[in-house]
Amino acid sequence: MKKHYLLSIVILFAVVLASCAPAAAPAEEAPAVEEAVVEEVVSGEPEVCASDAYGCAKVEAGQTIKIGMSSPMTGPYADFGIDAENSGLLAVAAAGDFEGWSFELMAEDDEGGAEGGAAVANKLAADPTVVGMAGPLFSGATAAGIPIYDSAGIAMLSPSATNPDLTKVGSAVFNRVPFTDEAQGSAAAGYMFNTLGFTKIAVLHDGEDYGKGLAAIVKSEFESFGGEVVTFEGVTVGEADYTPILTTISASAPEAIYFGGYSAEGAVITNQMKSIGLEDAVFFGCDGTFGADFLALTGENGEGTYHATPKEPPVTDEKEKFDVDYLAAYGVGPVVLSPFSYNSYDCTTVLITMVKAAAVVGDDGALYIPRGAVVDAVRSLTDYTGISGTYTCGDTGECNVEGPQFWTLTDGEYVTVN
Repeated sequence: MKKHYLLSIVILFAVVLASCAPAAAPAEEAPAVEEAVVEEVVSGEPEVCASDAYGCAKVEAGQTIKIGMSSPMTGPYADFGIDAENSGLLAVAAAGDFEGWSFELMAEDDEGGAEGGAAVANKLAADPTVVGMAGPLFSGATAAGIPIYDSAGIAMLSPSATNPDLTKVGSAVFNRVPFTDEAQGSAAAGYMFNTLGFTKIAVLHDGEDYGKGLAAIVKSEFESFGGEVVTFEGVTVGEADYTPILTTISASAPEAIYFGGYSAEGAVITNQMKSIGLEDAVFFGCDGTFGADFLALTGENGEGTYHATPKEPPVTDEKEKFDVDYLAAYGVGPVVLSPFSYNSYDCTTVLITMVKAAAVVGDDGALYIPRGAVVDAVRSLTDYTGISGTYTCGDTGECNVEGPQFWTLTDGEYVTVN
């Protein structure tokens, strides 16, 4: 009797517990809900994404469509990056919205070097809403970033990276609108030999991809004209005293010193030339030495120096509006901080234009941008007229066939000479 009584209590207790517990969901319901969610996400993506070589960038409602920019924003070359960002911001403002999404310029500081260029590239490539790169500006940063942007399928259009080798590495995504160092170096050597009549020069460079490569072209071209290059040597970036090398050069009495590099080092060379027996030699710089920074650093010592820029753009309503807008927004005019104001605006605008042409709104309400389609569209650019000129990109990404324009400093102002 006791056993039966205890068993009855146990059974009764189990029944009470069961009646108090919540009803369990059928085992098949959870997977069914999960499968429905997955199916909804998949169905939102347009069919074009499946066939695109790089797939699609996805921009959710409330997010922005980002155009990257990689340039020196701090340090001695910051004017280049600040100018490029200024121009890019004006391009984004002019672009307006697209299907309810706005564009955003992601201007990142790469300090002008390879390490910074790779770091910026990795950061931007990890952001699925970055769909183009208006840059990088400097050649070293560009070379480091190209493999990363290639892997991510981010179209690149640089306003100022001029090292010739950049379009020889087989990149599917890299393109540029400036003249190359081959064009600049050949033109500079010809101008010094044929126009200025120099037969003996020294050639210095900063040891970087851009400066050294450009200087080597000038040396080769000048010698091919029959001129003499008494020195070809690099200087250490960031130093305040180049008198040892300049003293050695002065013994050869060159008529000019050509320098491949940027304003900070170019200004030191220019200032110190006046005190060590090179007073009569001309400093001949490049597109890296042109701008307000060089003028501020050299003052009267900069008089009579030479520099290079892209060709002056034609006067159009669009250019005049840009000039007015730039001055109103930043307190200085374009092509004051760097020679690439117009190029930077055009590169940003081209990428935005190609993104608009390729983007599709999915069934889920997100914006999908086929990366490969944007890459192909930029590489196929034909007779595109921007503020800075008209561009057609070749198979390797070269989009400019024009050479440089040269300037000399006269009475504290840059004056064109060709």
